[in-house]
Amino acid sequence: MSEEPNGQAPLDEKRSDFSRRTFVALSLGSTLAVTTRSVIAALPVVDSDIVIETRDGTCDAAFVHPATGRHPGVLLWPDAFGLRPAMRDMARRLAGDGFAVLVPNPFYRLAKAPLYDTAANVNFGDPATRAKLGPLMGSINAAGAAEKDAAVYVAFLDAQPQVDRSRKIGTQGYCMGGALALRTAATVPDRIGAAASFHGGGLVTDKPDSPHLLAPRIRARSYVGVAANDDQRQPEAKDKLRAAFAAANVPAEIEVYPARHGWCVPDMPTDAGAPVYSADDAERAWGKLLALYRSALA
Repeated sequence: MSEEPNGQAPLDEKRSDFSRRTFVALSLGSTLAVTTRSVIAALPVVDSDIVIETRDGTCDAAFVHPATGRHPGVLLWPDAFGLRPAMRDMARRLAGDGFAVLVPNPFYRLAKAPLYDTAANVNFGDPATRAKLGPLMGSINAAGAAEKDAAVYVAFLDAQPQVDRSRKIGTQGYCMGGALALRTAATVPDRIGAAASFHGGGLVTDKPDSPHLLAPRIRARSYVGVAANDDQRQPEAKDKLRAAFAAANVPAEIEVYPARHGWCVPDMPTDAGAPVYSADDAERAWGKLLALYRSALA
């Protein structure tokens, strides 16, 4: 595991030279990615069920990659409903765009995936749902769990013939997975070149292990997409994130979307009768992700 303590050597020149102009380029690139997707054929992909030995057991996972060639690796952290068809579909789409994607079952310590075939019919207000999700999320959010897993998953990607080791690895996460993506970037800073969080939960807390406090250990270019209702509940979080990344000289873009928590994931249930998934905002976020990866995973 490549882990560097706080107060390590100065960041490399490439990181410190990342400028506002670069993010303008990323924004333009994301628009292009969205508008041209319908006319660019996706690459054929291979979708495999695999197992990975970790320090705490055997993790079942999906590994999805283009059928030929070597490509940048990506670690995709699911939301609280875990590895399921909706997450595999996102991995397939990303693989079709030219990436080798690992989607682990984050709850392997307690159960095999899928624990949910879809999140569409889940009632968040149901005590039984909360009783099931609590221990699951607790297993990956326990002290050190995500860090141990992240190091193993990155090593797995680096060992695959479909992964181009000359290029950096990307990581992205949704809801619960947003914080896991930042923890991954801090745990394996020499390999993670880009990190993205979409409607991430618990990015800024009052605990000493809050993800935003990991910024000094992160080298990855980062993107954080915040849901409007999350911003309403914790309006200071985005400012603390910006300040933490800026103080650590980490290139980061943080923006609030006019969408609800969970807007990127197609199988989200409705909230008070209104849809959570927002196709337009999800496409915008996907464009941002592709632009980030294509710029940073060099």
